[in-house]
Amino acid sequence: MQPEKLIIFDTTLRDGEQCPGASLNIKEKLEIARQLALLKVDVIEAGFPVASPGDFESVKQIAEEIRGSKIAGLSRALEKDIEATTRALENAESPRIHIFLSTSKVHRDHMVEKAKGEIIEMGVKAIQFARKYFDDVEFSPMDAT
Repeated sequence: MQPEKLIIFDTTLRDGEQCPGASLNIKEKLEIARQLALLKVDVIEAGFPVASPGDFESVKQIAEEIRGSKIAGLSRALEKDIEATTRALENAESPRIHIFLSTSKVHRDHMVEKAKGEIIEMGVKAIQFARKYFDDVEFSPMDAT
């Protein structure tokens, strides 16, 4: 039996930029990633590659430089997002894709306008597609209320 291990998953580089007034350039993101790696953070979510060219480039540079931590890229459950994340993380030592999908009834009815079965099928297809490129696939249901 393996001893229990707490895994630290840091989203500062992605979620941290959603704070009002917060905006980091690539150099600043790289420095934060270096510090997180020095702290031996298990997983660093470097960004959302499809969000912008700047996000793509920062995830790519972090993936190329940082060693010792898993580098994750966020992706919607869409092939174009998964492909962008694949390209951004292609040189990562230990890449992870983090796929999210709206799952609550409110989101299904008013944001994605899809039935529950369609959402389940989208999630399964996205994970299967991502597994072609990644050994490490994480899935998060968004607003799973």
